[in-house]
Amino acid sequence: MSDIMEAIRIRDPHEKEFQQAVSEVVDTIKPVLDQNPEYGQQKIMERIVEPERVIQFRVPWMDDQGEIQVNRGFRIQMNSAIGPYKGGLRFHPSVNLSILKFLAFEQVFKNALTTLPMGGGKGGSDFDPKGKSDNEVMRFCQSFMMELYRHIGSDLDVPAGDIGVGAREIGFLFGMYKRLQNEFSGILTGKGLNWGGSLIRPEATGYGAVYFAAEMLKTRDETLEGKVCLVSGSGNVAQYAAEKLLQLGARPVTLSDSSGYIYDEEGISEEKLAYVKLLKNVKRGRIQEYTEKYPSAEYFPADPNLDHNPLWDHKAQCAFPSATQNEINGKDARNLIKSGIYLVSEGANMPTDLDGIRIFLDEGILYGPGKAANAGGVSVSGLEMTQNSMRLAWNREEVDTRLKMIMTNIHKSCVDAADEYGVPGNYVAGANIAGFVKVVNTMIDQGLV
Repeated sequence: MSDIMEAIRIRDPHEKEFQQAVSEVVDTIKPVLDQNPEYGQQKIMERIVEPERVIQFRVPWMDDQGEIQVNRGFRIQMNSAIGPYKGGLRFHPSVNLSILKFLAFEQVFKNALTTLPMGGGKGGSDFDPKGKSDNEVMRFCQSFMMELYRHIGSDLDVPAGDIGVGAREIGFLFGMYKRLQNEFSGILTGKGLNWGGSLIRPEATGYGAVYFAAEMLKTRDETLEGKVCLVSGSGNVAQYAAEKLLQLGARPVTLSDSSGYIYDEEGISEEKLAYVKLLKNVKRGRIQEYTEKYPSAEYFPADPNLDHNPLWDHKAQCAFPSATQNEINGKDARNLIKSGIYLVSEGANMPTDLDGIRIFLDEGILYGPGKAANAGGVSVSGLEMTQNSMRLAWNREEVDTRLKMIMTNIHKSCVDAADEYGVPGNYVAGANIAGFVKVVNTMIDQGLV
């Protein structure tokens, strides 16, 4: 295994996020490889860390001032062993091959855990939709799709949204795909309800992270009722994690964006959360404006010189990191535990670095890694694909019931795999092992391809 990691570091020395994601999996699956020598003979690890296809292209577009802009577009088609590639598109200045490869690698195992027939992929662009007009976003999305459409299809690769890609962007992308291909198909998920979308899709990742947390608490005969919760982020994942926490009787007290975070000791109520949705989804404002509306809350501006995030210093029992990768480091993890946190359920992808993960595992807290805890989003994307194929739409209750059932099954798969391989209660190992075994057995079934 050390040889595999060294080969990755030599071949892709600048892809730190991808190296981190692979290392986290490698650290936990050694017992599986020891018990299954055929995996080594089949060079499974060497194959699974290499994408099946990496697509990179330029995206030229014109801004409102008539100036030509050029961005990079990407699609990583990581593994299609158990189904068409499935994974979101991210539009953010930080997007590069390392981040997309880590996301695609994680997506392979996450999708396997859902029990739905979906492979893993990820894509996006270093385009920043923040501050752009609707027309600028439309022109960019249309140019982006003019290349991407060649590489996707309902039985090949079905992208979805991610950071920077919401309902607006999905609409523009879908419209251009339909025009280019002259067909109406379920090529994207996260679509509008009037044209093939699924109820609960915007809520799914946040709801799923909370459902997974509830399942973890059940192992200690507890519920979320009355729990104080720290939530980072203020996009879809954070908003709907907070919404589901409120529905289950918990009290979310924080939200954040890149400018800073708010702490509302009284709790972010349904009324306050409705304002956050208006602020972020319609006005596209900054979270600081929350304190102008609710002066009893405090705002803390982001300080890039700090070696930790003060959001994780507040007293609480549960944490839901729902912003971005590596937002919790070792110091943050220690601060969380010192503040009384004994449950972490990740709404974002890889929000905890390797030091933080080790601390959580050493302390024996209930720690749900992103590939398990935030699989609700892709699960409902899979359900949207099913509805599109069947040419029907399920009601809200049916989709939510199916989502809850999938999250319960993911939790059980993690627990069972951890027990089977001698690491009971370790959700990181359980998630990695359960997803890994399903994918690699399928790869072996399909031969050397």
